[in-house]
Amino acid sequence: MSVFARLKAAALDDWNSYVDHAFIRQMEDGTLPEAVFQSYLVQDYLFLIQFARANALAIYKSRTLDDMRIAQTSLNVIMNEMNLHVRLCERWGLSPADLEAAPEHRATVAYTRYVLDCGASGDLLDLHVALAPCVIGYAEIGKRLEPALLANPDHPYREWISEYASDGFQEAAQASIAHLDRLAELSLTEKRFDGLTAIFAAASRLEADFWQMGYDIADERRNHPAGIKPLGA
Repeated sequence: MSVFARLKAAALDDWNSYVDHAFIRQMEDGTLPEAVFQSYLVQDYLFLIQFARANALAIYKSRTLDDMRIAQTSLNVIMNEMNLHVRLCERWGLSPADLEAAPEHRATVAYTRYVLDCGASGDLLDLHVALAPCVIGYAEIGKRLEPALLANPDHPYREWISEYASDGFQEAAQASIAHLDRLAELSLTEKRFDGLTAIFAAASRLEADFWQMGYDIADERRNHPAGIKPLGA
């Protein structure tokens, strides 16, 4: 069993709260309100900026060139993700400058700084365990939602789902699973596994909070004076 599979099994309730959130179920059947998706996507762009920093930290924490190359590859994946966000947001009249100027929601701050803190205070394994729910979780979600695209040729979230169901993203997730195993061979003990499970569980809960944030921002905007762009925090 891979380290990721062990972590997932040990924190299954927290994992399921993330990958089976109402946001995902509504996206799957195409009923996710556009305002919720817009609010999420803007914040996810800001999240990816911090996620890039976390992978830069992974380069610094690396002790081998192979580990550095893996972090560099992850950075490339993030850049592709950010391009998706820009394309989608431009359809709503939001420029890249608008996205960068958006205030970070407290859920964005909580999640990204947690990951960065795990990397700063721990070693490379701690950091990659904190990163795993995002990288591997989005791949799992993409594969789960892919059949919905066959069932509905006009699915409103086709482009987002296709990104994370794509061969390239799936390969990146598998590489992350394999990398966790290689790192674990060097420093994982049964005693340490409990601490890693706590990191993984917390990151999974923060991912669930991130989905919920989209609903919260959309609700806040409904009570806000009309005319503001969907940048809210």
